[in-house]
Amino acid sequence: MEAAGRKLGLIFLLLFFHSLHPDLTLADSVTPDEAKLLRDEVREMFYHAFNGYMDNAFPLDELRPMSCAGEDTLGGYALTLIDSLDTLALLGDRDRFAASVEWIGKNIRFDINKTVSLFETTIRVLGGLLSAHLIASDYATGMRVPSYDNQLLNLAEDLGRRLLPAFDTPTGIPFGSVNLLHGVDKHESKITSTAGGGTLTLEFGVLSRLINDPIFEQVTKNAVRGLWARRSKLNLVGAHINVFTGEWTQKDAGIGTSIDSFYEYLLKAYLLFGDEEYLYIFQEAYAAAMHYLYHDPWYVEVNMDSAAIVWPLFNSLQAFWPGLQVLAGDIDPAIRTHAAFLSVWRRYGFTPEGFNLASLTVQHGQKSYPLRPELIESTYWLYKATRDPRYLDAGRDMIASLQYGTRCPCGYCHISDVEHHNQDDHMESFFLAETVKYLWLLFDLAVGPDNLVENGPYKYVFSTEGHLLPATPQISLVREHCLYHGAYCRSEDLRQSYRVSEADNDKQESNNSRFHAGWTKARYSSDLPTFDPTAITGLIKGVCPGLTHGQKFGILYVYPTEEHHAHETEKPKEPTHEQSHSVVVLTEPNFDHALTDYSNDHNDNQTHKSDVTS
Repeated sequence: MEAAGRKLGLIFLLLFFHSLHPDLTLADSVTPDEAKLLRDEVREMFYHAFNGYMDNAFPLDELRPMSCAGEDTLGGYALTLIDSLDTLALLGDRDRFAASVEWIGKNIRFDINKTVSLFETTIRVLGGLLSAHLIASDYATGMRVPSYDNQLLNLAEDLGRRLLPAFDTPTGIPFGSVNLLHGVDKHESKITSTAGGGTLTLEFGVLSRLINDPIFEQVTKNAVRGLWARRSKLNLVGAHINVFTGEWTQKDAGIGTSIDSFYEYLLKAYLLFGDEEYLYIFQEAYAAAMHYLYHDPWYVEVNMDSAAIVWPLFNSLQAFWPGLQVLAGDIDPAIRTHAAFLSVWRRYGFTPEGFNLASLTVQHGQKSYPLRPELIESTYWLYKATRDPRYLDAGRDMIASLQYGTRCPCGYCHISDVEHHNQDDHMESFFLAETVKYLWLLFDLAVGPDNLVENGPYKYVFSTEGHLLPATPQISLVREHCLYHGAYCRSEDLRQSYRVSEADNDKQESNNSRFHAGWTKARYSSDLPTFDPTAITGLIKGVCPGLTHGQKFGILYVYPTEEHHAHETEKPKEPTHEQSHSVVVLTEPNFDHALTDYSNDHNDNQTHKSDVTS
């Protein structure tokens, strides 16, 4: 066993060396003028695919870009158009955005006899409707549609209620599919993936807060609790679970297929909603992943109970992980892992669905590249965090691969075999929702950003489908009862304590690990110090002056009582970190001043978009 481990370690070392020194001719770094040209090229890529869909496939779900035809793949409700709405807004295309919003409001209905994937319908359709609603209904976004009267929100509520029967299980973990007219079929499979059951919190939570009905947020939080309650003693979760018995039917733990976005939504639910329970779960889950799955710079799949390696495999869905680490403030391992993943892209021109780390070959049966965005997404986040030009160079390479390898007469094609670049006549809707979106954001950021995300009125959390979910007061400041821009805070609210339920206290005790011992519940007290809003970039542009520092900025640590009054002249004590990969959550990745503390020595660690297509 030790010999096998040493051999695997040597393989990882050789692959990492290759990732730092790929066998490629180095091109000149991207200049500012070239970045502008690349941004415009990505814009043209979007419209080549979008116009191809509208001209040849609409109102069917997705485009067949080689044959210039359409197909219904999810539910038959213009999936690609719904998935593309916020990209149109991001590009500043007011006319097409408004026309698309109006058409969807008048023509889309969900009272249809279709059995659909709960996961895919939530992230693509529900998320697309909610994001577009929040843009079309708000003058502050600059994309307000004059004729808009909550039609998309009404559709989102109708769809959400039709998805609710999927959650009627003994464990609270939902079925994987549901019929939009009749509910869950009696023959529906009781097996679902961890990602499928645990990647619903953002969309359902936003819906609850917009329509003031807590049921949607409650059922998705119960699903997360149901999955986490069944974790192993190592704080690992498996890939597939029986929603009735709660028994794991596949115990392979990893950060890729079937599990990936479970981790993602733990952190993002905390960032968007400020719910500390998600943060506590993320801290423990992340610590376990870094301890048992991380073989610097790669990640493997292990048995969730024993941590024995079962798959020394890189799969393309893992490529979101460096971007998630940026949001968590753990930058060094993100940089190394991204370099390793990028070496696979540069070796083949794309990332295959699976790359075997033992044989250094494409995994049999996993040779395709279905236009996935994950590596591009992580490239964007790392550039935003570091401004290192190497990520622009990576983006340029990715554009070249997509343009020369996947471009088809009416759009962009899947690659069925990355070794031979064989094309397949299909284009997933997430190509427009995510892949080109992150590429465009990357180069727009390099030029000098002029877009809703970077210059808009809110901070945005990206869903796992790349949809823009703004941290508006209605969504992110529910418990603070504060009007936007700190116009005023109700005086009686300022004197109320920020109550912590017994259940929350119990949760804190049960999750009391050394991973991030300095994090505690924030309590609402006028005695705690407040910060000048200009000192730190907060989640909301404009805050209630009566809120505590933690409530303003979503960074919920509490200083010792004796230091409260000395705070203005002294730096706060940073939490004690006993782990090698501690997490300080950042809402704006300005890492020149980031409060991060991490070590690269993984061996000292002592703490214990999935089967779906995106």
